[in-house]
Amino acid sequence: MIIAIPIDDNRENICVSFGRAPYFLIHNTESGKNDIVDNPAAATEGGAGLKAAQFVVDSGAASLITVRCGQNAAEVFKAANVKIYKALSTYADENLKALAEGKLDELTIFHAGFHGRV
Repeated sequence: MIIAIPIDDNRENICVSFGRAPYFLIHNTESGKNDIVDNPAAATEGGAGLKAAQFVVDSGAASLITVRCGQNAAEVFKAANVKIYKALSTYADENLKALAEGKLDELTIFHAGFHGRV
């Protein structure tokens, strides 16, 4: 399974802004491999959440771990059957472990989006 996590510049902490995160950690549970990739939506003027969501879907992710997510991005994930989990801690690796142990809850509350505001 592929799991995506928006991460900060330090490449360890989960970024609180899904669509504007500078990077995504793409974790493959079968191989144990982590890839850190640039978020192509991070610097866009508008629609960053939608563009980031489509990027995550295109990466093959089956799950996303994030602090929060906008409604429009959540709709993209719903259409693609990508599960969205609420992060428990600041560190990406701790959240991967928590997901593997069944300790993360699905995210069910989504904000309206920031529409161009960071």
